[in-house]
Amino acid sequence: MSVPKFYIYTAFRLFVPFVMGILLGNYFFFEGIRLSFTFSLLILPLFLFLLCITYRTFRQYSARWLFGLLGYSFFLVFGICWQNVNLQQTVVDFPTHESIYRVVVTEHPEQKERSILCNARIMPEACHVLLYFSLDSIGKELSRGDELLVSTGLSLPASRGNPEEFDYARYLIHKGISGTGFVSSGKWIVTKHHTQRTMRDYATDCRDDVLALYRNLGFEQDNFAVLSALTVGYKEELSESIRESYSVSGASHVLALSGLHIGFLYALLFFLLQRIPGNSTGMKAFKVGTVILLLWLFAFITGFSPSVVRSVIMFSLLGISMFFPDRPVSLNTLCIAGFAMLIYNPSWLFDVGFQLSFMAVAAILLIQPWIYKRFIFKNRFLNWLWGIVTVSIAAQIGVAPLVLLYFSRFSVHFLLTNILVIPLVTLIIYMAIGMLLLSFIPVVGQMIAWALNLLLELLNGVVSGIEKLPFASVDHVWVYRFEVILFYLALLLLGWYVVRRRPRFILAFLTVVLMMSVYRVYMIEADRPRQSLVFYNVRNCPVVHCILPDGRSWLAYADTVPDDQRLTRVASGYWNRLRLSSPVPVLTDYAENCFIRHNNILSFGGKRICIINDNRWREVKTESPFPVDCLYLCKNYTGRIEGLTSVFNIQHVVLDSSLSDYRRKVLQEECTRLNIPLTSLSEQASYFKYPI
Repeated sequence: MSVPKFYIYTAFRLFVPFVMGILLGNYFFFEGIRLSFTFSLLILPLFLFLLCITYRTFRQYSARWLFGLLGYSFFLVFGICWQNVNLQQTVVDFPTHESIYRVVVTEHPEQKERSILCNARIMPEACHVLLYFSLDSIGKELSRGDELLVSTGLSLPASRGNPEEFDYARYLIHKGISGTGFVSSGKWIVTKHHTQRTMRDYATDCRDDVLALYRNLGFEQDNFAVLSALTVGYKEELSESIRESYSVSGASHVLALSGLHIGFLYALLFFLLQRIPGNSTGMKAFKVGTVILLLWLFAFITGFSPSVVRSVIMFSLLGISMFFPDRPVSLNTLCIAGFAMLIYNPSWLFDVGFQLSFMAVAAILLIQPWIYKRFIFKNRFLNWLWGIVTVSIAAQIGVAPLVLLYFSRFSVHFLLTNILVIPLVTLIIYMAIGMLLLSFIPVVGQMIAWALNLLLELLNGVVSGIEKLPFASVDHVWVYRFEVILFYLALLLLGWYVVRRRPRFILAFLTVVLMMSVYRVYMIEADRPRQSLVFYNVRNCPVVHCILPDGRSWLAYADTVPDDQRLTRVASGYWNRLRLSSPVPVLTDYAENCFIRHNNILSFGGKRICIINDNRWREVKTESPFPVDCLYLCKNYTGRIEGLTSVFNIQHVVLDSSLSDYRRKVLQEECTRLNIPLTSLSEQASYFKYPI
């Protein structure tokens, strides 16, 4: 098998500017630059007209660059317009006050810790919103298809602005969500239930039927959760412990129903259909058509999960390519699939699953054949084992930068994991298919379920065992986005050198590696921690983060029982970027070298910060005010700032996001009247870094 010559592939060449265009269109949208639909209708035909003129006029070989430049420009502009206009469909001007809306629940409500989450569609505009209902017995009775009248205030998703925090607002917009709102108890009513069903509704019902069958066959807890994730992509039952085990061991990809699982099904279907005699064009069309039909049937059973749909599109193209044996599946085929998916929904480009799947398949297509040829074994089993190893190595090379970027973790034993886990997963998927097909025979279904339970226990045990091995994962790794881009560019140049053996490619490769090294050294120095005080915009978790230049830090919580898990989720990326040691939590009086906390007054770096989270200072009388650099007002303080000026000489006030809107407004007006500098974390929608 020869290494694919991807440098000649037209689809690859055009896919790159199209992706760059989507990125630019996304950037323009979030920077407030909105392109009208009319502009798109005018600019794109203009580029097509110029392409036609150029093709007809400049046919000389020396002028081919002009046609190529216009072609690339067309796909670049197409990507910009397509993504920008697509995102504008989510923009809705909601009233600033509470209003009544007619909505239809589009998915099964999901119970959260303190509310019930419903995906809903506002009628008649048909824009999608997320509604949070108060957690009561009536709210639990909501179901998909219910039409409601709700009284709520809707607003566009907004980011809290903490450094390196997951941008949930942008995530919702990419998912097509126009707004969010909370519906209080008694402010909604069911008017009717829609019996009309969409194809997606039928698909979701089919998936729920499969899950009910699993429960009836005796699958419980982790076995049920893993089986559901492996076969129908339902991951709601996965516990935090099982997610962590699979993540540390490097087996998270098997829980994400995508290309790996569709590949198993594709291989099984073709193996069975190849037993049918005949190799005519009609018979080949029948086999390929049957496989594609069954793959889409499987996508239907899984509820048309986006990751499954993407994988089925890819394997459908793979099946069609069997009609062209002289042109095997390649990077060209992958880019055509990418075109089809991004034209359907350009925001899929920002889906982590899409990026990981695309880069894994690209690396397998480009790198795996070259690695596989290094060693050829005559023994069939060793050859099969070497195939698994090379696929794992290639896929890991392809996704490693993205995994480090998004998850800050590298699984050291990924090879061992894949060698042990992939055969087990293959067997589990095939047995699960057999169980579903034979479940109408109770005895047979129960026997397969019993064996499948044993295999699931073994799989979870293997993953747990690998997790407990020494140095199972390297955590808290920080890489920069530009580094990831340079890595893939270097990989591309190295591939060009392997294919063409031209010195200029290896020179370019070494140049990019040097750029990557220089950039990392520069960014590490730029992100070196400075002595500072940081206030995060984390609702119901007031905290002051005191940071030293050597990476040590303290978290001075205002509450004795803080929501430290929420804070860690929000700020861990920032801590990783600064390469901080694990912060020391401080809840009461504490003293260590340059950090002191006494009676909620912090002394750090020559600054004094007073945390006000109760009314202990309201009745205190002093002869002269105690100087504090910053007054940090949190929930549970019910007084005024003027009452504190007799106790403290205040230089700056920080209002925490845990304060109610009413209290925050009152305190802001008072600060303005007293001429005291103010920072409101909620209204700034960001964290605050106090200078030292």
